[in-house]
Amino acid sequence: MNRYPLWKYAIIVVALLIGVLYTLPNFFGEDPAVQVASARSTVKVDESTRARVEQALAQAGVKPQSIVLDGTSLKVRLDNTDTQLKAKDVIQRALSPDPNDSPYVVALNLLSKTPAWMASLNAAPMYLGLDLRGGVHFMLQVDMQAAITKKAESYAGDLRSVLREKNIRHAGINRNNQAIEVSFREPAALAAARAVLADQFPDLQVADSVSGDTTRLTATLKPEAARRVQDQALKQNMVTLSNRINELGVAEPVIQQQGADRIVVQLPGVQDTSRAKDILGRTATLEVRMVDESSEGRAAEAGSGPVPFGAERYLDREGRPNIVRKQVVLTGENLTDAQAGFDNQTQEPAVHLTLDAKGARIFRDVTRENVGKRMAILLFEKGKGEVVTAPVIRSEISGGRVQISGRMSTVEASDTALLLRAGSLAAPMEIIEEMTIGPTLGAENIAKGFNSVAWGFAAIVAFMGIYYMLFGVFSGVALAVNLLLLVAILSMLQATLTLPGMAAMALALGMAIDSNVLINERVREELRNGASPQAAIQTGYDRAWATILDSNVTTLIAGVALLAFGSGPVRGFAVVHCIGILTSMFSAVFFSRGLVNLWYGRKKKLKSVSIGTVWRPNPDGAITKAE
Repeated sequence: MNRYPLWKYAIIVVALLIGVLYTLPNFFGEDPAVQVASARSTVKVDESTRARVEQALAQAGVKPQSIVLDGTSLKVRLDNTDTQLKAKDVIQRALSPDPNDSPYVVALNLLSKTPAWMASLNAAPMYLGLDLRGGVHFMLQVDMQAAITKKAESYAGDLRSVLREKNIRHAGINRNNQAIEVSFREPAALAAARAVLADQFPDLQVADSVSGDTTRLTATLKPEAARRVQDQALKQNMVTLSNRINELGVAEPVIQQQGADRIVVQLPGVQDTSRAKDILGRTATLEVRMVDESSEGRAAEAGSGPVPFGAERYLDREGRPNIVRKQVVLTGENLTDAQAGFDNQTQEPAVHLTLDAKGARIFRDVTRENVGKRMAILLFEKGKGEVVTAPVIRSEISGGRVQISGRMSTVEASDTALLLRAGSLAAPMEIIEEMTIGPTLGAENIAKGFNSVAWGFAAIVAFMGIYYMLFGVFSGVALAVNLLLLVAILSMLQATLTLPGMAAMALALGMAIDSNVLINERVREELRNGASPQAAIQTGYDRAWATILDSNVTTLIAGVALLAFGSGPVRGFAVVHCIGILTSMFSAVFFSRGLVNLWYGRKKKLKSVSIGTVWRPNPDGAITKAE
């Protein structure tokens, strides 16, 4: 009657083995470490880099636990945080003498002590939030003057287009830092330009100066417009950072404005701080410009003449100079998507871009009007521009799909696509502060959070054992399995556990034991009504299941609502809450019945069960102890 088939016990054993395997990594702890990665595609982290790091640490008297070359990064494990900070400074000086032009990213990290054989099975500890484990803290300084300069460059291009459309003749448009200078020789054209500026460019204030027969209008942003540009730049950068961090898969990041021009980024439970630092610090923006193919431009490209007026000099990936015009044809703002892939002809890594309607129209017109000429695609990172490719336009390109390639690796193509897809930064940023931070609520709160779960678990098990005897022990074992599976699933999902998550874990224990209380009381009720012990066990579990399912489903609906609409700590609570409900349904019903069946199922002549005192009412109203 109360026997499980072999396959059900096999499921229980497999679940327990998986639970133990994926829970264990959480008990090994972490080592402070320094991670070295490449900041440029032309710089590789290899055995020679490892030898340089080993030599530098030996000379400084720093003894690392290990130095491992892991893929494209070098990880140096150390004994404590003091040694970690010292090692970082030593490695930084050895690999990057010039901090303003560093070929390597040297970052602080925390590496799990999980054994290699567990790691090979993807068994890793769950992430802990800043309030439990800490993480990496970045403070970024936004270059507000660059944002205004970029806006002025945009206005210069728009003004040039408007004057051309209205056939207003001018003697040249030039951007001088944050000012736009337009020269006129005809009074009528000057008056028409003033009207256009007043009508279509209300954010610009205009001043004029006369030099001979030429009048120069100097347009600058009004103070209130400049402040608005700075505010928008800060907000756009925060959105872009959020998109980039989401692409990196960092759980529950904190992105906050600090002051008028700074952004604080906290990455809890981050595993690859070097790549996170590199992605956050990069300011990848895409620009499409035409190559200056005039005689002066060709002479400058060959190194036999100066760069002509209205052009700039940039190097390609092989170090060859390219003279490109200052006028920007397209920017990354016209992108709707960017994906890493391969060139269909050469099979080299490439980035495939998709333009919006405006960008596709501009690109089509430019390629139609410049067949036979070269077009340069530039990528700007950390304020430095590089020509990715400068192909000759063979024919008109329509459809809004563009491909860029040029001696890039698959990793670089993937990172470039990520940065472009996440959105360009409105202004360059610089990391001015980086540190690993400890728990924001302190070690005392960590201990309290752990103790709340541990003591709550112990109190529940003790009460159940006293009140329900052997059935209470079965309930306690099932509760331990529930906790084991909950931690294992959180580790498998690489979820982030915070203090609200620990509160949800304690709540999950209380809710899980409710199911066992329902089952035990239902078995008692059957015994009270005169059923045999075997029949009482079967009927108790069968009839309690419907009630358990209803209560858990309604609670799960509330948890899913928190998960869907909540954020931050609320979402962290909801994740543990929902998973705890699912694991409790398995442990409280399926697993606990397996224990009961294993203990009582083979006894054919079972006379009693150890489930505490069963009180049975007599016909005269008195209550007596059932035999």
